[in-house]
Amino acid sequence: MARKFFVGGNWKCNGTSEEVKKIVSILNDGKVASADVVDVVVSPPFVFLPLVKSSLRPEFHVAAQNCWVKKGGAYTGEISAEMLVNLDVPWVILGHSERRLLLSESNEFVGDKVAYALSKGLKVIACVGETLEQRESGATMDVVAAQTKAIAERISDWTNVVVAYEPVWAIGTGKVATPAQAQEVHSELRKWLQTNVSAEVAASTRIIYGGSVSGANCKELAAQPDVDGFLVGGASLKPEFVDIINAATVKSAA
Repeated sequence: MARKFFVGGNWKCNGTSEEVKKIVSILNDGKVASADVVDVVVSPPFVFLPLVKSSLRPEFHVAAQNCWVKKGGAYTGEISAEMLVNLDVPWVILGHSERRLLLSESNEFVGDKVAYALSKGLKVIACVGETLEQRESGATMDVVAAQTKAIAERISDWTNVVVAYEPVWAIGTGKVATPAQAQEVHSELRKWLQTNVSAEVAASTRIIYGGSVSGANCKELAAQPDVDGFLVGGASLKPEFVDIINAATVKSAA
């Protein structure tokens, strides 16, 4: 089953109105692979979502970087899934390692968030990944499987889920998992889905890679059979994001 390439740009906590307009302008002017070859989703900070949504080329979509675990109410500082739906924001990133580590979001909490967001009609980029200590102790698959299991136990329909494997040691560090390292974890993750969810979900669910993806390394990573795209951090704020989107042609030409 052919899986459509997916490229997400996580802008994190960056940008001013002027900088955001500049990034959108670069994306709008970029020559990119057609929408039948690649899905492109960019994730600006909450405050810029309406600006980006209203000015971005129509075949690109927007994602929020997080949302609350239940319906809105007395949760100061939180944004509910319902609010995102109300603004026609189709996607949300959940379980990013920065939130797991800095804000102590547990596997269970992330699983609850994913289930709630899906129940409200959002599509989810669900992030998993190990720290350097976990990798060096040989625990990579145990960690990634536990993170994925907490999601699998709470949802039954994977149609609107993209899994992002982001080795924490490679995020923003300039260290990149080698194509072989990325492929190994993606392949093991797909096997885990086959054993614990279903063969159909394993074959159809897109597993994308994140962790210092750049214009220089994206084609080699994209050529790996189980790498279905990227979740890009710092490089998504630069013109090279267009090159990363076009790595999709590596897959479509294969």
